[in-house]
Amino acid sequence: MADAGESSDRKTRAYHPYQDLHIPIQNLYNLPTSPEYLFHEEATVQRRSWGENLQYFTGCGYLTGAILGASKGSLEGLKASEPGDTLKLRINRVLNSGGQSGRKLGNSLGVVGLIFAGLESGIIHMRGTDDLMNSVLAGLGTGALYKAASGPRSAAVAGAIGGLAAGVAVAGKQAIKRYVPI
Repeated sequence: MADAGESSDRKTRAYHPYQDLHIPIQNLYNLPTSPEYLFHEEATVQRRSWGENLQYFTGCGYLTGAILGASKGSLEGLKASEPGDTLKLRINRVLNSGGQSGRKLGNSLGVVGLIFAGLESGIIHMRGTDDLMNSVLAGLGTGALYKAASGPRSAAVAGAIGGLAAGVAVAGKQAIKRYVPI
């Protein structure tokens, strides 16, 4: 650990663990402001691994779907209440409707995220390059695979929608990186 008076090439911030305890010990530590990696190879990689991608997209899809579905179902439960219903019956109707819709949409979007992550990782491995086209191709394949059981026309339309959605997401991410200072 570098001394408080030493300057180093890395950006650090001073940390005093005992400042709120009013203890006369004056220890200052220089903590790094950027992530530290155990191996040098980890610092050069700017992408999640395929397993991390799988968990990330599946979890985000499920969570988003569950929240949106529960909100939609709760509103439907509120609209379906009848004038003679007691408060307990209305609350039960809202909770049942929200839970059912949340599960359905959460599972659907979780599966979409799972397929997308698997296809994107496979495409990156097959092409050997990591560029924006991989996400668009994965979106195209995800839509087509998700709706494949509904027939070829539905699969083609869903594939086109998936490819467009992935393209818009990639373009939006690049625009945010470029124009929004974070």
